[in-house]
Amino acid sequence: MKNVLSILFLFVTIFFAKGQFSAADSLRGGLSPLRSCYDVEFYDLYLQIDFNQKSIRGLNSIRYKVLQGFNMIQLDLFENMKIDSILHGSQKLDFHRKGNAFFVDFGSMQPAGITDVITVYYHGHPIEAQNPPWDGGFIWRKDETGNPWLAVSCEGIGASLWWPNKDHLSDEPDSMRIRTIVPPNLMSVSNGQLRSVFKNQYVANYTWVVTYPINNYNVTLNVGNYTHFEDRYTSPTDSSQLAMDYYVLPEHLEQAKTQFKQAHEVLTTFEKYLGKYPFWNDGYALVETPYLGMEHQSAIAYGNQFKAGYLGRHPEGMPEDFIILHETGHEWWGNSVSCRDHGEMWLHESFCTYMEAVFMEEKYGPQAAERYLKFQYNYIENKQPLLGPLNVNFLGNDSDIYYKGAQMLHSLRQCFQNDSLWWASLKGFYQKYKINSVNTQDYIQFVQEFTGQDYGYFFKQYLEETQIPQLEYEVYKKGRKRFIRYRWTNCRPDFKMPVFLIDQQKERLALYPKTEEWQSQAISKKMAKNIQFVYALFLVQELSDQDN
Repeated sequence: MKNVLSILFLFVTIFFAKGQFSAADSLRGGLSPLRSCYDVEFYDLYLQIDFNQKSIRGLNSIRYKVLQGFNMIQLDLFENMKIDSILHGSQKLDFHRKGNAFFVDFGSMQPAGITDVITVYYHGHPIEAQNPPWDGGFIWRKDETGNPWLAVSCEGIGASLWWPNKDHLSDEPDSMRIRTIVPPNLMSVSNGQLRSVFKNQYVANYTWVVTYPINNYNVTLNVGNYTHFEDRYTSPTDSSQLAMDYYVLPEHLEQAKTQFKQAHEVLTTFEKYLGKYPFWNDGYALVETPYLGMEHQSAIAYGNQFKAGYLGRHPEGMPEDFIILHETGHEWWGNSVSCRDHGEMWLHESFCTYMEAVFMEEKYGPQAAERYLKFQYNYIENKQPLLGPLNVNFLGNDSDIYYKGAQMLHSLRQCFQNDSLWWASLKGFYQKYKINSVNTQDYIQFVQEFTGQDYGYFFKQYLEETQIPQLEYEVYKKGRKRFIRYRWTNCRPDFKMPVFLIDQQKERLALYPKTEEWQSQAISKKMAKNIQFVYALFLVQELSDQDN
């Protein structure tokens, strides 16, 4: 099955690349030899922020290991940003641009096995986000008292909109340093640990250090008139303590002290089902931003206005803060377990969204989780497959990678027919790939090896197709007996997911439908009178004709 999926992925990629994508998309999303020949180990980003000009100036020193000998590599920086020079030691390197990519000519062969550094000096006006976080760019704002307030979001569009890097999900630096120069009355907050602050009457210089691998789009910059307060989370696993740091505008300090207490319960639930918070040494942080939110590693962007639910809207009565719940979930799914290609973003969003339902189930019980999932069902669009084209920086993912993906995982849980096995598989997959990158095939193979069952039919249907399977069934009499006949329609011919129906007493009737071929079995009179399909548990549609 691995070979079949690989061929499918290749076909989908070629089809979309020829039909919809440009050479620039391939440069951004693909791994040509000019990218795969080296591995980034460390970024050292140093920036000065000019609020008056809405511009930045700085440098990025890139330490890399040569995997295959080269004399030229590809890096990425949006073409509206100007590259001033590139240095390799004291040698100034030639380069040429091709859109948002640029190609560095070393002038001689860099041999495999060595580790080296180049430094890119640059400046410019980063594009501004018009509707963050759904589009990327810098967000230049004023707070309620008129102080400058800056944030950035760049998921999908790419971190290269504001700093030069190898902008591909597959290559995360092992660690990173972020230094920023800002006005002396403002605070700069980035990822990881705050190592130093230097101030004089003219500027403030902040140094942050990330000690774990990090997605480029998770690297963040927040500058404002922040006030800071601290908390500690105690792990129920080993009683170790996690530093929790919060950065908010002064006028929201008291609200934040109350609202952010919710993070403890979220961390506890996710630790129970997955394992400890993955970036323990860098700490956990929430940073107030002028936009809704983003899962920036160890420095989560928070803009839910200290309201319950989603900006005060409560899906199925959820009293928790949606942004704290969802973006914290991304620390496990997306930041720790990361996909290698934007076409596989379902691996980030589906698992993270499912963890919202896990939280609801843990706190309020299974029925609350089912109501929550049923509410999300209304937002499934079925316009495109969950699995997108690869190697072209696919940005067409819609809400289905959240809601349909979460429903898919819950359906898989029902297929297991063993909750202990399901929870063990969820935690097992996370633990195997934590602080690492994965692809779709990794998950499919893990599930099949873990359960000893072939779920190829399941993943092909829900990842590669748009239509939702329909369970067609009919209850009928034959003499004094009652029967139910059933089959799958609107799906792939090999689809064979087991399902069950219930009566008013919650008795279950397990069915093992095949596609197009009717099957029948006898049922009790009581079951025949009150039979119904459990919508909340399976991502399917129902077509029934009952004659009780």
